[in-house]
Amino acid sequence: MRALTAALRSPRFRRSLPAVCGRKIASLDCQWRLCSTQVPRPAATEISEDEEMLRDSARKFAQEVIAPKVMEMDRAGAMCPQVVSALFEQGLMGIEVPEKYGGVGMGFTAACLAVEEIAKVDPAVAVLMDIQNTLLVTSFNRYGSEQQKAQYLPRLATDTAASFALSEPGSGSDAFALKTRAVKDGNDWVLEGGKSWISNSVEAGLFVVFANADPAKGHRGITAFIVERDNPGLKIGKKEDKLGIRASSTCELVLEGCRVPGDAILGEAGQGYKMAIELLNEGRIGIGAQMVGLAQGAFDYALAYMVTRKQFGQSIADFQGMQFQYARAKMEIEAARVLVYNAARLKENGQPFVQEAAMAKLKASEVAQDVSSQCIDWLGGVGFTKEFLAEKYYRDSKIGTIYEGTSNIQLATIAKGIRQAYTS
Repeated sequence: MRALTAALRSPRFRRSLPAVCGRKIASLDCQWRLCSTQVPRPAATEISEDEEMLRDSARKFAQEVIAPKVMEMDRAGAMCPQVVSALFEQGLMGIEVPEKYGGVGMGFTAACLAVEEIAKVDPAVAVLMDIQNTLLVTSFNRYGSEQQKAQYLPRLATDTAASFALSEPGSGSDAFALKTRAVKDGNDWVLEGGKSWISNSVEAGLFVVFANADPAKGHRGITAFIVERDNPGLKIGKKEDKLGIRASSTCELVLEGCRVPGDAILGEAGQGYKMAIELLNEGRIGIGAQMVGLAQGAFDYALAYMVTRKQFGQSIADFQGMQFQYARAKMEIEAARVLVYNAARLKENGQPFVQEAAMAKLKASEVAQDVSSQCIDWLGGVGFTKEFLAEKYYRDSKIGTIYEGTSNIQLATIAKGIRQAYTS
C-alpha cells in the first residue's frame, strides 16, 4: 500500500496524468483526494441543511396542525378543508414548483422527506401531498409548455389541489387498456368515458385525464388532457368507502361530452402512455416515503406506550423478548428508508432509478404492514380498539401494496431489470 501511495504522489506520475486522463488536474493533492478510498462519502440518509429545515418544518406542522384532527378525519372519511389550506400555506403542496411560480423550488428528495414526516402522523394527508408533488407538479414541470407552466404551476403551489386520472374499471395494473376516448371536434377535444379509484377527487380543482385520441394506434394514441373541475362535462361520481387512508378521497370520474380546448393537451398527443410510465416510476418512490413514514409513526406510537406500560414490575419495553421484536422492526424500517432515499437521489440526479424505485416501494410497503401489525400486538388489547391509533396505522398500511403498482408489478419490474443484466 505504501508503494502504491508513493507512486501516485510521484512527479513522474503527476506529469503523465494529462496524457493518460486527457485533461489537466490542478494539483497532486487534488489528484490524491479524488482517487483515494479515504475520501469521506455522505451516508445514504444524509441530507442538506435546506432539506433538514423542510423536514423539521413538516414534522412540526404535522404535530401541531394535523395530529389533533387525525381521528376525526378518519371517522368522517373526509379531509378537513383547513388542513388542505394549511398545507398550501406551509408550502408543502408545491415543493418542486420553481420559486418564480410561487413554489418552494426544492428537489424530489425534499418532497419525499416531507411526505415521510406527514405520514408519521397521518398517511391519508401524506398521500394528498405526495400525489400533488410527485405526479401533478412533476407533470407540469416536465411536460407543460411555458404557457401551461405559467398558468398552472402558481395555482398548484398556492391554492389548487390536482388529481391524476388514469385508472378505469377495466384498466388497473393494465393501465393502457383504458377505454376513455378523446375525439377531435374543430379546435376542441371531447372526452367520453369514466375513471375509477381517482385520489384527491373531492379536493381537486384540476385534473390530468388520460384518454385515447387515436384508438387505431393502441396505447400510442393515449394523450393527457388538462381538465378544470368546473367543466360541465366532468362529474365526480361515487366516493369509495375504504378500509384505510379514509380521509383521502377516492372517487369515480364521469366524463360525458367533456369539451376542452386544443391547448389543453399536456405534453404531446400520443405520448400519454410514456408520460404515465415515467411519472408512476418516480411516484412509487413517494409512496415508499409514505410507507416508511407510516411504519415509523406506528413504531414511535407503540414504543411510547410500551415504555410506560408495566407488567410484572417492569416496563414491557424492558423484556428481552420484546426488545428483540422492536429491534428487528427498527432495522427493517431503516432498511426501507435507505432504499427510498437512494432511489430518490438517483432520480433527482438524473441517473437510472426504475429498478431501485420498485425495490423501495415494495420493501417499504411490506415493512409498513409488518411493523404496524406488530405494533397492535405490542399494545395488547388496547391496540385492537379504535381509541388508540395503532389500528389506524394498520388499516392505512394495506394500500401500500396496491396503489401505484401492486407488489407483483414491482416484482416484475425488478425481475425484468435483473434479466436484462444477465442477457446471453
